[in-house]
Order: sequence, then structure tokens, then C-alpha cells
Amino acid sequence: MCQTNEVSEYINNVETKWRDAFIELKKVIDQHIPSGFQMEMQYGVPSYVVPLSAYPDGYHCKQDTPLPFISIAAQKKHLAVYHMGIYADQALLHWFEDEYPHHMDTKLNMGKSCIRFTNPNKIPYQLIGELASKMTIMDWIALYEKNKRT
Repeated sequence: MCQTNEVSEYINNVETKWRDAFIELKKVIDQHIPSGFQMEMQYGVPSYVVPLSAYPDGYHCKQDTPLPFISIAAQKKHLAVYHMGIYADQALLHWFEDEYPHHMDTKLNMGKSCIRFTNPNKIPYQLIGELASKMTIMDWIALYEKNKRT
């Protein structure tokens, strides 16, 4: 997946403690995310988005903002994976919650769409890759459209 200069700059500025894990997390998502998503900086963090060429309505009807899907961020105390699909699709959320203990011996640290990892040596890369692969760009657009109307 192509990486902009802004994304490269973000990665270069990630705290040393988190950098290798962040790079591996991005690499795993790059390898597993279905075709069509585009990597760019959105809301200050590297994000996989639906390009405006594929969904011109944009996010919240803002034609200049691509529809976000997955973002990854290095915070001071954790790495975060923001996956809009697990926020919008209860079945996908339940799948992830059920799978997590098969990959990790730590408690799931999660918000509505945010999965937090507080130890750079304990990240379930295989599980995150599988999660990234579960929704195509067309699946995500259809789910977003369905939820937008309700």
C-alpha cells in the first residue's frame, strides 16, 4: 500500500518504544486490507479510507473528507487501532471479542471503535490482520449507508 510523505513523517515521529510495533501493525494491515482502500493522514493519524473517487459523498456528507475505515495511532501510553467496522457491525464486533482470547492472554482494552494495546510486545498481529480483511470497500460503503439512514 502506498504511503504518503505525511504518513512517513508520522511514523518517524512515533516514540521509539512504540515505533517497531506501529510499523508491524501497519504492515499487517497493509497486507490484509482488501483492495480499494487508500492510506492517507486523516484526523492527524495514518488512516485507511474509502477514496472520494469510490464514494464521492464523503464522510458525514462532507464531499472533501473520505470515508474513514481503519486508523492507527501511537499515543503516549498505547497504540490504538480505530476500526469503524466493529463500531457499525455488531456481528463483526462479537466475532472480534470472541476471537481475542484465542490470541491474547490479556484483557481486551477497547472503546466503541478503538482497540488499545499498552504493551508493544503484546499485539495480536494475526488477529488484527484477519480483522482488517473481513470487510471489503463495498461492504463498508453499504454498511455506512445503511447506518447513516437509521
